Amino acid sequence: MKINFRYIILLVVIAALASIIYGFIIEEKDPVTAQKFIGGGTAGLFLVAMPLFLFTESKGKNMKDYMLTKENIKKMQNIDRKNTDTQ
Repeated sequence: MKINFRYIILLVVIAALASIIYGFIIEEKDPVTAQKFIGGGTAGLFLVAMPLFLFTESKGKNMKDYMLTKENIKKMQNIDRKNTDTQ
């Protein structure tokens, strides 16, 4: 059985958002518990869901193409010069 990471990421995002919303709902009654739910939901979004998403979407891509190296800077400068010459 192949695990589809998109469904796992979607589940984590929904759970985190539900936790944040629940935290804001119970904030009047129990502020300490509400802060824990809000913090847990935020941590779930940024420490679990986002790295999983970045990992699944970057499979098979060359990271060197996205890094700012001297070679890539020269390519970008050449593209900018070509675009301004045609205007």
